[in-house]
Amino acid sequence: MPNLTTLRHMTSFSPLLPPWLLYTLAILAMIVLLAGLLRRARGTLWRAAAAAIVLLWLSGPERISETGQALPETAILVVDQSSSMSVGQRAAVAHQAAERLQAEAAHVPGLTLRTVTVHDGHGQGTRLFAALDQAAADIPPARLAGAILLTDGQVHDTPPQPPERLRPADSGGRHATLPLHVLLTGRGEETDRRLRILQAPPYAIVGQNATLRVQVDDLGPHPDNGTEVDLTLDRGGEPPLHKTVRVGQPQDITLPVTHPGPMLVGLSVSPLEGEVSTVNNQDVVRINGVRDRLRVLLVSGTPNQGERVWRRLLKADPSVDLVHFTILRPPDKDDGTPLSDLALIAFPVRELFQEKISQFDLIILDGFENRAILPRTYLENIAQYVRDGGGLLLIGGPEFLGAGSLQDTPLGDILPAHVPTEGGLVEQRFRPALTADGHRHPVTAGLPGAGTAPDGHDADWGPWYRVLRTDSVHGQVLMDGPAHTPLLVLDRVARGRVAFLLSDQIWLWSHGEGGGGPQSELLRHVSHWLMKEPELEEEQLTATIANDRIVVTRRTAAAVAPHAVTITAPDGTTRQIPLHTTGIGISQADAPATQQGIWMADDGTHRAFAAPAQDDPVEWSDLRATTSVTAPLAGQTGGGLYWLGDDPANLHLPALRAPASGRVSGPDWMGFPQRDARLVTGRTASPLLPAWLVLALAAMLLLTGWWREGR
Repeated sequence: MPNLTTLRHMTSFSPLLPPWLLYTLAILAMIVLLAGLLRRARGTLWRAAAAAIVLLWLSGPERISETGQALPETAILVVDQSSSMSVGQRAAVAHQAAERLQAEAAHVPGLTLRTVTVHDGHGQGTRLFAALDQAAADIPPARLAGAILLTDGQVHDTPPQPPERLRPADSGGRHATLPLHVLLTGRGEETDRRLRILQAPPYAIVGQNATLRVQVDDLGPHPDNGTEVDLTLDRGGEPPLHKTVRVGQPQDITLPVTHPGPMLVGLSVSPLEGEVSTVNNQDVVRINGVRDRLRVLLVSGTPNQGERVWRRLLKADPSVDLVHFTILRPPDKDDGTPLSDLALIAFPVRELFQEKISQFDLIILDGFENRAILPRTYLENIAQYVRDGGGLLLIGGPEFLGAGSLQDTPLGDILPAHVPTEGGLVEQRFRPALTADGHRHPVTAGLPGAGTAPDGHDADWGPWYRVLRTDSVHGQVLMDGPAHTPLLVLDRVARGRVAFLLSDQIWLWSHGEGGGGPQSELLRHVSHWLMKEPELEEEQLTATIANDRIVVTRRTAAAVAPHAVTITAPDGTTRQIPLHTTGIGISQADAPATQQGIWMADDGTHRAFAAPAQDDPVEWSDLRATTSVTAPLAGQTGGGLYWLGDDPANLHLPALRAPASGRVSGPDWMGFPQRDARLVTGRTASPLLPAWLVLALAAMLLLTGWWREGR
């Protein structure tokens, strides 16, 4: 049980009469006094003194004595352990200083030190004052002594004025400013060079230039703006680009976009002599290369149910410009129908298949039978268009059995399958199914209702009723029909691609025949594979970085997948890690990835690049240890600024004191004022004017007044 002591004495009033009655008596006494003075009556002042003594007694003056126990005060120590504190020995210095302060506070009478550790601010930088406010929420204002910030000086929620927690109000409404001391993990003001990406396009058109706006800043006491520095752009496997930029000035950098899909660009600037860290001298920009409007030519040999499906699918894609022609009447047929009723314009054969054929990304021939419609030269142009990198999709039906079959033209050299004239058409009910290659190929893998059985017989798709039978196939068979007849065949020809759908009844799925099927997904995937969409490549190597780990995914349509990949870190170190199968045709590997910059994964054939996203760019924007952010606020509270040094074993830690009054900081000490916090356990009151004394004084004054009147 602690000893109780008298804490303070004070004077108070406990009136014996209601206040309004006291005020009335005082007014009457003043009136009598004025009347006596006007009449110059002797003894007036003595009577007034007697009345004042009585009124003072009626007001009940008392002497109050309080007893109780003095309470300790609490100071808050906020320790910064954000990402910027990982530079050099800052974290170790802060940890060691916090331990020493706790030990020293234990020897300061009446002072308790509460420690709060602050980590990253989830994208908002270092938020020490938010932590201070939360830590002080349960401390009574009268018992809060002040705060210490143990930091590198980069505090991103520093207010312009002392926070309310450091300006508590007393019972009289007066605000007292409590000291805020700042301990800095460093020897003095530091310098830092940083690279900022002011503007970067998330998308850019393949074949054109992307423009980045960058700025290099030199931060510190004496920045040298205008200095030329070297900026290197690493485009992940391609030769690096070198540019010269000026410090302190925003500048535009252009770089070519060479391929569709994600493109990582690592930017790094030459270091500044003596700077604290080079971590923020680099950054990574992610640009997604997209092709400009994809141009698709759709030629339907005769009006059919499937061409409506194609038009609806391609017209719904905002990235596709569709040119569609339907051959309503071949040249060798004349049924007397006027030409004006068959077409609004003539079929521009020369313009499409000679002059502008290279402008198309994909040509679709749907049920096309060449009855002198296209001269041999134009068919050779289509074949050459494919070899030069174009895409060709054929939807085959009974027209492949006639004399005008495309396989008997120059296109036959690039077709992935051949249909015999005799017995080339099978008409029976069947359900399309995926082959083993189809389960692995991105075009068909994961189609809704495809099932998981290797032979594809568990597919939940509606039936078709007609398919072409082939006598030779080269390429990849992704879907088959009755008796494993090839149904969808993909093939690469030189730099181009060909897809052959050996049935013209995919439109049945769009009508819901037998439950329907993934008609839109399949046609969209086939079309985009032909147009070389990166996500649909059958041989893929991708890499992503999250939570300081790199995950490499290898996708293959081959029966045997690679067993390992080589990981190259930004600093050039390499390591080989095994791949583990996670699905049909899919395997993965993962490894730690803590370095900033571009990482590379290589399986011997393919390469993939990845870079960690900056979790808190505000935190890394300025890595200096500096007083520039917190000095104004510490000065307003009377607190001190102290450099601790960069050696945890040799800290320049100021002494901790509790001064009774006056200054709260000095060159080598910091203090918290004694605020007289207490717990009152008892109170006694005694009257200052006893009744007998008041009666004696009043009687004596009245008698003196009468005596003066009698003179």
